[in-house]
Amino acid sequence: MTDPNPSELLDLALEAARRAGELLRDGRPADLGVAATKSSPIDVVTEMDIAAEKLITGLLAERRPQDGFLGEEGASTPGSSGIRWVIDPLDGTVNYLYGLPTWAVSIAAERDGERIVGVVEAPMRRETYWAVLGGGAYARGAHGENTALSCRPAPPLDQALVSTGFNYVAHVRAHQADVAQRLIPQLRDIRRGGSAAVDLCDVAAGRLDGYYERGLHPWDLAAGDLIAREAGACTGGRPGLPADGDLTVAATPGVFEPLQALLEEYGAWHD
Repeated sequence: MTDPNPSELLDLALEAARRAGELLRDGRPADLGVAATKSSPIDVVTEMDIAAEKLITGLLAERRPQDGFLGEEGASTPGSSGIRWVIDPLDGTVNYLYGLPTWAVSIAAERDGERIVGVVEAPMRRETYWAVLGGGAYARGAHGENTALSCRPAPPLDQALVSTGFNYVAHVRAHQADVAQRLIPQLRDIRRGGSAAVDLCDVAAGRLDGYYERGLHPWDLAAGDLIAREAGACTGGRPGLPADGDLTVAATPGVFEPLQALLEEYGAWHD
């Protein structure tokens, strides 16, 4: 299989995310329940997470059978093409379970370990976000218009609106709450949206000045991290390190470093 043009991967990711988003939006049963749990009894999987991942991996495998996969709900194959798809079929499962609108489908493509394409589909917002490495970040809204994304000009840190998320393991959540309590007086305010992919896109779109979270997996951040960076945001983990399970930080330049420094001071990466 020849090395694909990133635009071909983008088109495929957009199609897969759109189809999965339609399935999740239109196929949600009225009596939706928990199909399984992960890290704790409140870290849930629904039947729709599983169905959406099967739809995505089925489509990708049909079009590009030699590619690898890494998916939240179990899809994991190495592939032989050098391309790996990193998939979160339903980011914000608890929001989806409760009927809240902040959830998304997240699909990224990596070539030899480097993220080159990212797509986040947010069906209840009627918004699609995407980026190609080196090509900028874009969004399509409810009326079909495409908009180039750009993060906000940096305010002083005490005027920054920052989002975060909380782990589902009790002792980790307790420490995260302590970090947030110490951080709130340093900021304009904190938000908790419930979807890492959407939060990262909101940084890209200028709706947030920053975002941080501990405990993310590759599928949580792969697409959103690329979209945020291509929109001009800075992303990373602890100082000098990339975003990972210890810490993910994304923010407009000027907010990123002071926010990252406070998170390091407050020990946001550990219990």
